[in-house]
Amino acid sequence: MTAGTVRRVGLRCDAGAESGAGHLVRCVALAEELCARGVEVVFLGEVRGSAWARAQLRERGLLLVPAPREPAELAALVTGLGLDAVVLDSYVLPEKTGAVLREAGVRVLAIVDGDPLGQEADLYLDQNLGAEHRPFPAPLVVPAAGAERLAGARYVLLRDSVRRLRRDERPAPRRGRVPRVLCFFGGTDSAGVAPAWARALTETGRPFAATVVSPVPFEAAHSGGGGPIEVIAPTDRLPELMAGADLVLTAAGSAVWELLHLGVPTALTWVAGNQLIGYEELVGRGVAAGLGPEPGPGAVGVLAGLLADPAAREEHGRRGRGLVDGRGRERVADALLAPR
Repeated sequence: MTAGTVRRVGLRCDAGAESGAGHLVRCVALAEELCARGVEVVFLGEVRGSAWARAQLRERGLLLVPAPREPAELAALVTGLGLDAVVLDSYVLPEKTGAVLREAGVRVLAIVDGDPLGQEADLYLDQNLGAEHRPFPAPLVVPAAGAERLAGARYVLLRDSVRRLRRDERPAPRRGRVPRVLCFFGGTDSAGVAPAWARALTETGRPFAATVVSPVPFEAAHSGGGGPIEVIAPTDRLPELMAGADLVLTAAGSAVWELLHLGVPTALTWVAGNQLIGYEELVGRGVAAGLGPEPGPGAVGVLAGLLADPAAREEHGRRGRGLVDGRGRERVADALLAPR
């Protein structure tokens, strides 16, 4: 690992209407921690087709610099910007990116979800639940001597807007109160599934009041006892909406860790292959209800049961509460900034 003090850090990630905003959100959380410690932060990449994603950087005063994908060109940019370390958070960067940056004398942290995709790094971060018990899949680029792996929920990266929240205090679960449901699929709903899952909620025939977050407006039909459903654009109020919900319907992406921290009852699906490992771990531990990949009859039945049974909902939230303590980004920053 390169020696010296880390004063300037680049975070290489992209976000957009098609690729989603999960990589950006967790990098923003780490950036908040680094900035609080006096480290200069620069985002390297592209943010396209999502005003909400762009606002996450603009409102925090975080600089975004367009970055090439070719490793040597990226290393030249990093050197020109005077960066001491780079965080790689991408599924599409060439395998040699980390190695080329390290050869240029830059410390590299690779954020991964199970498979490191061949990236060489000084630090690997896998914040998925249970990651500490799973070895990296083979084949893996043999890391340099002294490379460190940060694995498991104790390293989850949470934003300030989540860390300062506590879930609403509630009376003991009781039947008869109309449950408040929040339905969202990342900052961009890149798979376009929000309308289908809103329809699944109405097909339960159970009473509820729902807020559905979608970048594309749609008319949510009501049927049976379901509704009303309010459709809103992506919003910075999402953490508050999470904390105030009786049930959240979402995909097994980066927002799951925020929900675990808040102890909110959650029903999960998945919209990308990389989310399946987290889905299986969370559902297998009973900290979230599993809906499967599609809003079919089975998923509708699970949702109907959760809407009808407050105690069952709250049990999922109780099991998840405490798994994410909110200090993960501090531990990651400690490791990234530690003198070598």
